[in-house]
Amino acid sequence: MLQVAQVLKSNGTDGELVLGFREIAPEDINLQEPVFIIFDGLPVPFYIESFQKRGNTKALVRLTDICSQEDVEEIAGKAVYIEEDCLPEMSLEEDGFAALVGWVLLTPAGIPDQVGEEEEMELYEVGEITDFIDIPNNPCIEVETENGAVMIPLHEDLILSVDPENRELIMEVPEGLL
Repeated sequence: MLQVAQVLKSNGTDGELVLGFREIAPEDINLQEPVFIIFDGLPVPFYIESFQKRGNTKALVRLTDICSQEDVEEIAGKAVYIEEDCLPEMSLEEDGFAALVGWVLLTPAGIPDQVGEEEEMELYEVGEITDFIDIPNNPCIEVETENGAVMIPLHEDLILSVDPENRELIMEVPEGLL
């Protein structure tokens, strides 16, 4: 299960609530699948009856069995989860470099003589890509390494190989960043 939102507050008195989204955009929620809220250590499923996006990170939502302001007050502040397999698949073609989040970053142990010899190179796992930061003219990825988070410039000259099947990015990491 993946936390995607939090119940922020009620909206009115008839059970409508405001959700604040975290890792994904509100429009990425599959409205046909349940969301889960933890009660007494167990995930309880709720289906979304209505959904209206408000800004980039919030939505007005009506859930099954949440019918009054008292119901909303009982779940206010609680985390909202979805099953991870309910997330839409991201692709580099459609979503750009943001699709790299969750991939593994690898770098050659030595400097390759020529680009194209990746199969013969020994690779070192840098860590998991945790974010894409779209800085104008200098896009970067954030990578969680053994020593903490590191921001690495994402330039096409540094990328050696992209493997969507294995969710791996092989690139030369500039000296001094690791």
